[in-house]
Amino acid sequence: MSAPEHFDIALIGSGSGNSFPGPEFAEKSIVYIDRGVGPEHVFGGTCLNLGCIPTKMFVHTANIAVNARHEHAEKFGVDAALGGVGFPAVRDRVFGRIDPISRGGEDYRASHSDNENLALIRGTARFTAPKRLVVETADGTREVTADTILLAAGSRPAIPNIPGLKDSHPLTSDTIMRLERLPESIAILGSGVIALEFAHILDAFGVDVHLIARSGSLLRSFDDDVARRITEIASARYTVHLNTSTSGVRRTEKGVEIDLQPSDPENSSARAPRTLTVADILVATGRTPNSDLLNVEAGGIGMDEAGRVMVDAHQRVLSSGGEVIDGIYSIGDLSSPAQLKHVANHELKIARHNILNPHALRRSDDMPIPAAVFTSPQIATVGMTEREAREWAGATGREFRVARQEFADVAYGWAMELSAPGDFVKIIADAESGTILGAHIIGPEAATLIQVLIQAMSFGLDAREIATKQYWIHPAMPEVLENALLQLD
Repeated sequence: MSAPEHFDIALIGSGSGNSFPGPEFAEKSIVYIDRGVGPEHVFGGTCLNLGCIPTKMFVHTANIAVNARHEHAEKFGVDAALGGVGFPAVRDRVFGRIDPISRGGEDYRASHSDNENLALIRGTARFTAPKRLVVETADGTREVTADTILLAAGSRPAIPNIPGLKDSHPLTSDTIMRLERLPESIAILGSGVIALEFAHILDAFGVDVHLIARSGSLLRSFDDDVARRITEIASARYTVHLNTSTSGVRRTEKGVEIDLQPSDPENSSARAPRTLTVADILVATGRTPNSDLLNVEAGGIGMDEAGRVMVDAHQRVLSSGGEVIDGIYSIGDLSSPAQLKHVANHELKIARHNILNPHALRRSDDMPIPAAVFTSPQIATVGMTEREAREWAGATGREFRVARQEFADVAYGWAMELSAPGDFVKIIADAESGTILGAHIIGPEAATLIQVLIQAMSFGLDAREIATKQYWIHPAMPEVLENALLQLD
């Protein structure tokens, strides 16, 4: 057997890992291994091709469609009607922008533009021993070794082990955006971020949406008030099946038949099994890290219970026993519970710095992690929920304060005809120091508004000073933050 090809650095994955090569590594040999994402194995990672960017382009179109509906426009005195949504045109606008970026990124890497010593291999890598990889390509098998390895192989949609589900060939976030035409009706399995964003998109485009949630609320990991509010909104807009498990799925000539098993503890008559028939089914129950495809255990790499590669605060990979493995790093969905692009990008910067400066390591866990849900209305969150703050107070003996401000009670909320109780800002702060412990927003432009509070948390600012030592433009939307902050004094 011939000797493996040896490189100074091996990169695996083309998402955030694509930002790694640069002039600092001009003297290093780099092998860049990428299997691609989705059914077509396209270059560039999930965010660009299948996640953050295309979904938000669809969401923006969905927002336009919802606002054009007569019942929304009428309250403003506007005579409007939605004539329909041409899905092929929407799809082609989105991917007409994205696909050339993906192709251009692959061509750029193949052309050695950043590093003359970079070799791009398109294929699936798997460990066969520590720092030894086999890559299955369209042309055969290549064996690779490297002194330093950066794992950025991402994740893929998780398919629950429900009888008949895999055989029914369900849609996932990888496939639904490229359909030739949308189904008349759809069942969405899941109650999290992906499920809610696609529920908004598909409903706005005229699809009859059924959301199937095993728990009694949507976004159950979010702050309880936010979860309660979005569950109310979604239940008024879609058909939401709460406290309902799926016991079987079949694709028939009539469509997709889904066996539902309700478990409503307060309504015995609602517990009888029933079958829901829809045109198609979308699985949105989360994502699973690609550690199994990498066969990381053969590389001596440890995994947690969710299958994520274990790393320390410097993004260094750990063994199953918790020891640092020299020269192997991991970033993004493969190792991060957050599974957020901005987190992956930050981790890449930290890993890159630490590879270049092994004696001056930086940490990646020293900032609060925010997240947003681009449904309608938007949701944004950072830091502790109120439930977590109560646990924190019990453990530390400290006190906290909670402020809640309705959008409807500020001037721009009047302009938008918002009503109370409804969309709101909720801020949780340490009673003594005024430090913000958490913030949760459900309402217009929540993902933008929360950045003020993220900045305050990142720099340890006192909520009272934030409220009083700057001007708040009147009558702009950020006044909802000002009013909430003033309540904490």
